[in-house]
Amino acid sequence: MVFRKPPDGGWGWVIVVVSFFTQFLCYGSPLAVGVLYLEWLDAFGEGKGKTAWVGSLANGIGLLASPVCSICVSSFGARPVAIFSGFMVAGGLMMSSFAPNIYFLYVSYGIVVGLGCGLLYTATVTITCQYFDKHRGLALGLISTGSSVGLFIYAALQRELIELYGLDGCLLIVGALSLNILACGSLMRPLESSSSPPPEKMFVDKVPDQYFVYHEKEKTVEENISILEKGYIDEKCVNNGPDCKQDSILNKNALSSINMNEKDTYKKKVVEQTNFCKQLAKRKWQLYLTYWKETMVLFKNKVFSALFVAILLFDIGGFPPSLLMEDVARSANISEDDYYMPLISIIGIMTTVGKLILGILADFKWVNTLYLYVTTLLMTGVALFAIPFAKSYLTLAMLSGILGFLTGNWSIFPYVTTKTVGIEKLTHAYGILMFFAGLGNSLGPPIVGWFYDWTQEYDTAFYFSGFCVLLGGFLLLLAALPCWNACTNQSSKLPPNTYSYKVASNA
Repeated sequence: MVFRKPPDGGWGWVIVVVSFFTQFLCYGSPLAVGVLYLEWLDAFGEGKGKTAWVGSLANGIGLLASPVCSICVSSFGARPVAIFSGFMVAGGLMMSSFAPNIYFLYVSYGIVVGLGCGLLYTATVTITCQYFDKHRGLALGLISTGSSVGLFIYAALQRELIELYGLDGCLLIVGALSLNILACGSLMRPLESSSSPPPEKMFVDKVPDQYFVYHEKEKTVEENISILEKGYIDEKCVNNGPDCKQDSILNKNALSSINMNEKDTYKKKVVEQTNFCKQLAKRKWQLYLTYWKETMVLFKNKVFSALFVAILLFDIGGFPPSLLMEDVARSANISEDDYYMPLISIIGIMTTVGKLILGILADFKWVNTLYLYVTTLLMTGVALFAIPFAKSYLTLAMLSGILGFLTGNWSIFPYVTTKTVGIEKLTHAYGILMFFAGLGNSLGPPIVGWFYDWTQEYDTAFYFSGFCVLLGGFLLLLAALPCWNACTNQSSKLPPNTYSYKVASNA
């Protein structure tokens, strides 16, 4: 599919607005699942690690399926995928209100809602990158704030709905609100080149006529001849009586010779069709081989390889606070009188601020977005190490704000990916990276919960989380250092349309 030059405005700003509300509506409840997490702990009486799987699946399964989501968006477009995913998110939330046990929630809330969110995220990011080039960092920052604003509002909204209507009523109302995604998805007009014919038409035009076994005209003529011959024989048998047998024998001999020729023709056409099917299967197999070859080329880029390790470790360690911070405060015996605002809401509002500021910084020519991303990783690791020392609401609120701001680096992650592999390979590379991000999201909260179940305290768990994030940040920093690139001559080995990071380079 050939796209026009990104307009960097016009209908692109409509895309930004609807993408913002799409992420607001789909990610509001899954990101604010910490409020529901406490209710599920009391309702089902399961362990913290086992119950944490619900929220981790909801935030991780969509990212795990990112390669599939990328294929869906590439094949069907952002608009159909967004509309279909809106039904998935709304249906999954409403189904969760009838959950009889924690295992039902794994499917309804974890898999169905999570997969719908993953499809919507890929659709919004892809179509935004198609509409923007110069202001891509700002545009991605704006749409990514939708999930953060959703986290801030849904944390308080779900708590209020639970008090008024109970857990089941809360999920039904939130599911009904998610149906507004359908209206947002209908406005995602694709940016396609009108001068290029659709791929399906090009493919059909290239197929030679000799490979089509049955032409409509030929089939109609043959049927008419057979009908006329049969009618002629029947009429002659009725009128002539004794002469009918002799004529029928002659006609049978004539028809048998015709049938022999038809059989030879049919066999020839079957052979031609078989060859065509073989060529088609070979072509499909070549496409699959090309896909894996392109994937291997991506991993030859050391920055990209370090990037997927960093995103995996970042999500293992950096995601649990947004899910478990409320339980951390409860485990620290913090009085409700000191509880001025939900910690999840603080994380949400500061994530919004972080996404906007980091997205704006990414558009400055003197800012290297990769080093900016590495800085956020290292600071996140330090903040995670500080959580075990926070024993009051004020310190937990400050750390929640810092972690929320640093988590805003999600707004520049697509920007870093685009600069690393190029816009042509963005969908392919981003799907792979989001798979590892989803793996980290799925494993992080259960690991922290299991640490608590084993030790009855969160200190060891957050030391582990901080170590993971710091390790990923240092590995990415080493891969991006100019001296390392000079030693390995990476810049000369990179495939076309890729970006080599250096200290003096402008992102």
